[in-house]
Amino acid sequence: MKKIILSGLLLCLLQPAIAQPKPTPSTQKASASLPIPEKVTEAEGITEYKLANGLKVLLFPDPSKQTITVNITYLVGSRHEGYGETGMSHLLEHMVFKGTKEKHKEVAKEISDHGAQFNGTTWLDRTNYFETFAATDENLDWALDMEADRMINSRIAKSELETEMTVVRNEFERGENDPGSVLMERIVSTAFLWHNYGNSTIGARSDIEKVPIENLQAYYRKYYQPDNAVLLVAGKFDAIKTLKLINEKFGVIPRPERVLTPTFTAEPTQDGERDVTLRRVGDVQVVGMAYHIPSGLHPDYVAVDVMTDLLTDAPSGRLYKALIDTKKASSQFGMTFQLKEPGLVYFGSEVLKEKSVDSVRQIMINTIENFAKTPPTKEEVDRIKTKGIKNIELLLNNAQRVGVGLSEFIAQGDWRLLFHTRNQLEKITPADIQRVAAAYFKSSNRTSGTFYPTEKPERAEIPEAKDVATILKDFKPKAAVSQGEAFDPSPANIDARTKTEKIGGVQLALLSKKTRGNSVYARMTLRFGDEKSLMGTATAADLAADMLTKGTAKHTRQQFQDELDKLKARVSISGGPTQANISIETTRENLIPAMKLVAEALKQPVFPADEFEKLKQENLTAIEGQKSEPQAKGSEALGQLRAGHYDKKDVRYQPTMAEQTANYAAVKLEESVNFYKNFYGASNATFSAVGDFDEKEVKDLIAAEFGNWKSPKPYKRIVDEFKETGGKAISIETPDKANAFFLAYQPLKISDSDPNYAALELSNYMLGGGSGLSSRLMNRIRQKDGLSYGVGSQFVASPLDQSGAFIGYAIYAPENLAKLESAFKEEIEKVLKEGFTQKEIDEAKKSWLQSRQVTRSQDNALVGSLNSNLFLGRNMMWSEELENKIKSLTPAQIQEATQKSIDLLKMSFIKAGDYEGAAKKMAEKAKNSTSESGAMGGAPKQ
Repeated sequence: MKKIILSGLLLCLLQPAIAQPKPTPSTQKASASLPIPEKVTEAEGITEYKLANGLKVLLFPDPSKQTITVNITYLVGSRHEGYGETGMSHLLEHMVFKGTKEKHKEVAKEISDHGAQFNGTTWLDRTNYFETFAATDENLDWALDMEADRMINSRIAKSELETEMTVVRNEFERGENDPGSVLMERIVSTAFLWHNYGNSTIGARSDIEKVPIENLQAYYRKYYQPDNAVLLVAGKFDAIKTLKLINEKFGVIPRPERVLTPTFTAEPTQDGERDVTLRRVGDVQVVGMAYHIPSGLHPDYVAVDVMTDLLTDAPSGRLYKALIDTKKASSQFGMTFQLKEPGLVYFGSEVLKEKSVDSVRQIMINTIENFAKTPPTKEEVDRIKTKGIKNIELLLNNAQRVGVGLSEFIAQGDWRLLFHTRNQLEKITPADIQRVAAAYFKSSNRTSGTFYPTEKPERAEIPEAKDVATILKDFKPKAAVSQGEAFDPSPANIDARTKTEKIGGVQLALLSKKTRGNSVYARMTLRFGDEKSLMGTATAADLAADMLTKGTAKHTRQQFQDELDKLKARVSISGGPTQANISIETTRENLIPAMKLVAEALKQPVFPADEFEKLKQENLTAIEGQKSEPQAKGSEALGQLRAGHYDKKDVRYQPTMAEQTANYAAVKLEESVNFYKNFYGASNATFSAVGDFDEKEVKDLIAAEFGNWKSPKPYKRIVDEFKETGGKAISIETPDKANAFFLAYQPLKISDSDPNYAALELSNYMLGGGSGLSSRLMNRIRQKDGLSYGVGSQFVASPLDQSGAFIGYAIYAPENLAKLESAFKEEIEKVLKEGFTQKEIDEAKKSWLQSRQVTRSQDNALVGSLNSNLFLGRNMMWSEELENKIKSLTPAQIQEATQKSIDLLKMSFIKAGDYEGAAKKMAEKAKNSTSESGAMGGAPKQ
């Protein structure tokens, strides 16, 4: 199911409510002039307070994680924008990262310095910002102080708008590259003739380019105020101290005198089919259609959401069966818009060029609009409900997801609507589904890619939603789930808590601990084959791994998925010619049954022929859909540069997209079956688990299911060979694409045990590898020059072979190629010549170290590290030793290592974009005047 009910945006298991803090003499003295926050309500571990200035505060303690998430939601989105203001909410989201007038002048840099994971997002009804960081008093004080300061003191300066506008425009251009996304935007804007939900959040290009700074400043002052915001703190913190700190930081902000006028435009009832035609360069046909549906506050919304899954769920959905099983289409999907005011449900399909898109469109119309004539069974509805409730319960186990998840419900009027929606889902019946199908899925309520006149049009009246207070009048919150332990994520403690042993051919690393909601993560890797035996098997091996969950000797594909849903388990099995990877996310009581299902999939697959053909079509469509994309074309060229020298049957060879298409078209089912029979087994396997589980039960199952499961052919690791490529210039034309892609590549003969590894790791982190916006490349190319939405660099080094690489990348408008390439090279040259300052290095060390602590605090990441360490023969002390090396680095050591390794003359540059189109546009704009920079337009010089 789409949206927040069952999507990956959802939250975390909820803690018991905290008590109302009582002022002590010291706290009264510290905040004598500030009224005490008022406790408003609590539900399932979240407690709501309200400050005197109108700010709502949600506290969600979770001592099981060594992190804190601070999320602030402003009740302003594209719905609130006026004429000429489209995209203003999103542009403002970018601007507040620039800094405040006095206290926090470089917000992006401060976030990076604290090693925080962060983002800002804008949607139709709201804007939100969050930071997740290591749980310390200093970090929490900084985050709250920063958010309070930028609420009212952000600079929003004209000089910074001029560069950030071009960054946002580049983000806009990135979206323009995808025909499917553009088609959806056209359909949505056609469906909403008057309501602002028809406006794309990123806005119109002209509004982005021309917005006056005075308008943006006024918009900021109007909506970024305490009475229009909800602050949430989740993670490991002291609730009483934190509430006091919040009051001190935010309570001093005065309540604004202005009064916000609620939006009042209502979309009229649609009175006939609407049609959109889009013609652009592309490789796969796409058809989409939308229907108006009630607000997320209306009880019918949940029934519509369930119906959407009944139509699109794989492999049981009606659209899936009508389009994918019949090979009419290669993919299909559906999504609902859960909004404060009446929204949409959207369906889409991808169709290969040689097939009929018109027949697919008609099948979609018939299947959707005739749904009510054949109502779903109770079993079908219960399947979707079970899957949805499973997703909610799993997602509620992770406090870090609370910000974005609750933001959607805050935007609808009240955060408790999350739990109300869950409760409504539990009550849905087949009769509810049939009723909404008849009410809303009518031809007169459809906007699609074609026009169908109707002699006697019907109307789909959208009911008015009740107010939130009425909806929640009889709301009964459920009990909060159990808390986890306060776990120390230091390498030493992880090693002390991890138990290792070997059972048969399986090496185990088990870290058992109490977790929120009894959650547990497991990873298993099977390694097989050698360079000779694996020759020519890459495509068959890829499909063999994907086929393992498509049916077993005991369960069909649907039955297998149903069992996982009942067990509240997420299982992924993927692989290729050298290994298979298995991941499990579930709870303590369901881990062993889930592992038994995984063993069944690994040891008893049946390889249904129809599922194999579907997989081939999915892969072919995915490849076809990328053939004209700059990023795919650039990455293809990089793959050839790195591995094009291998024999085409060697598993290390990187085939072109054309070669991949030929390989998938030609591969036979028996090839994948034979690969499975020849290679799969647990003779060379690793298994790790982190979370709440019984160690003995896990070891017993491993012994019983995998202890004697032997790999038919011997395993020998294939060496990753180093190869010099020399400095090459590669230019690729991608017509009719607004966004271009830039790559820089230099192979390095290095492993992660090299004496220079730590220095190069930190050097790249400062140059462009950090997660924030304050690296050298980000500061120059995005923040200062405004040339790119996304720019950075990567440094990789094999843990086993002398093979590594430096890679730089950026997206940009093709007419800006010369500026971007020049800026990129200038920043590299500056680092090689001058190095980094001591201040930069100190800040980078702190940020890098804190980011690693945050990663170790996440069980899904830690379980992967333990699994890799088993194969590499390492423990977490290797990480601690690396961190100690990072701490001791000097500016001279970093510069010396960088100068020794990075060489612009040995670097290859790949540029993919519509350079000829850019040249024509520039020529028209210049009115036949000659540009001083010959590389500004046209193909880049070789």
